[in-house]
Amino acid sequence: MSELVPGLGWLGLAMLLAVMSLFAWLTSRSGRRRSGLPAGELIYQDVGIGGVEAESIYSPSLGLTGRPDYLIRDEDGSIVPVEVKSGDAPVEPYDGHVLQLAAYCLLVEEAYGIRPSYGILQYRDGAFTVDFTYELEADLLELLELMRDDALAGEVDRDHQDASRCANCGFLAYCEQSLI
Repeated sequence: MSELVPGLGWLGLAMLLAVMSLFAWLTSRSGRRRSGLPAGELIYQDVGIGGVEAESIYSPSLGLTGRPDYLIRDEDGSIVPVEVKSGDAPVEPYDGHVLQLAAYCLLVEEAYGIRPSYGILQYRDGAFTVDFTYELEADLLELLELMRDDALAGEVDRDHQDASRCANCGFLAYCEQSLI
């Protein structure tokens, strides 16, 4: 009987493949833990295999569109949105990040018919679990209504004193109230 790999019989090759498989499994498990993703089935990711963007989740009733970084289906069937931020974790999550995550929770409820009980804000060096309460949902819906009103207004006043926000604003070229 000829050997598949010189000096290594079939049994040796099988053992080598088993060790390589175990190593790959442990590496992926470790990477998932570092990424902040909870246990469960990954059912959606913003940038998929080969760098292809995922389809946006859209709610016609809310006029809201979004692409969470990840959606994880937990063992009990619930869905957990995960939003990944590139910066270090603040002491408390920023209100804008919390509302963005709440929007993803609302989109999940509309698209999948399952209300998430929480979502995760994952920063480079830490994570926050944010409960998706009815109070947070009401805050989000109120903000969306204000944003719609502002979109219909002819002119909206700047609501901050932060030049770095102006520098990164998509309306910088048209804004007469820029701090730069």
